Amino acid sequence: MEALVEVILPIFFVLGFGYAARWRGLISDDHVAGLMKFTQGFALPCLLFRAISSLNLAQDFNPWLLVSFYVGAVTCFIVALFAARLLFDRPWEDAVAIGFVGLFSNTLLLGLPITERAYGEAALAGNYTIIAFHAPFCYGLGITVMEVVRHRGGGLRATGMRVLRAMFRNALVVGIAAGFVVNLGGIPLPKVFTDAVDLMVRSALPAALFGLGATLHRYRPEGDLRIIALLCGITLVLHPAITWGLGTAFHLPQAAFRSAVVTAAMAPGVNAYLFADMYGVGKRVAASTVLLATAGTIFTAWLWLTALG
Repeated sequence: MEALVEVILPIFFVLGFGYAARWRGLISDDHVAGLMKFTQGFALPCLLFRAISSLNLAQDFNPWLLVSFYVGAVTCFIVALFAARLLFDRPWEDAVAIGFVGLFSNTLLLGLPITERAYGEAALAGNYTIIAFHAPFCYGLGITVMEVVRHRGGGLRATGMRVLRAMFRNALVVGIAAGFVVNLGGIPLPKVFTDAVDLMVRSALPAALFGLGATLHRYRPEGDLRIIALLCGITLVLHPAITWGLGTAFHLPQAAFRSAVVTAAMAPGVNAYLFADMYGVGKRVAASTVLLATAGTIFTAWLWLTALG
């Protein structure tokens, strides 16, 4: 109960404040769009830039952490994709979008603050390692499979170019890439610059959580509730269970193990809906799953944190 009250509920209260503000008309969709543009385009890239640029890669980078998390993610992508196609008779394009919902955990807006509140800022190295590869990997996989399924785009080269363009239009990926350049290049940063970036960083997660809550207001649970329920189970139970099993088999250090399991246990991020919207397929299922699984995370995250100890 302590984990629920002290770790999880404060985060979801901030998210709920955003939802309530939009519900009561205290802010408009334009306000929400502006806030999300600030957080996704500026504040969160600054947070990732600072985290990656100062990460001790020799000490904190653990390939088995990535294997534990991403094998689970890919497994969930495949399970969701073929469940949509074979069990629910969805067109292949819909099935890929639904698979992407199973793939894309909310590593940043939910996984990061929950891990920080549960285990402290010093425990976040594993989270940042996962996040550094998350958007490039997930979008790369999702776009590639969608383009193959749709049989368009002029072949492998055109598909690859489309994937790269999607990657580097994403400000989060740019922030991560810049952080790696500074880190690997040993580039010293002037204090006046890092102080300014740190001011942006302090606003990132609270503002993004508030904006996420307001964004979720536009979604309504609709569509095939059976497949939505299955996706909630895949994202909230199957992914962390696979990650737990692999992390145990690979003898991950405690901090890395906790980061991997907590991050895997998060609901799909809003990007799961944005991917479906980008292709115009599976949008109702994606939106409903993001909303309902985010609410369900309150309880499932509590159970996983209790199991982790």
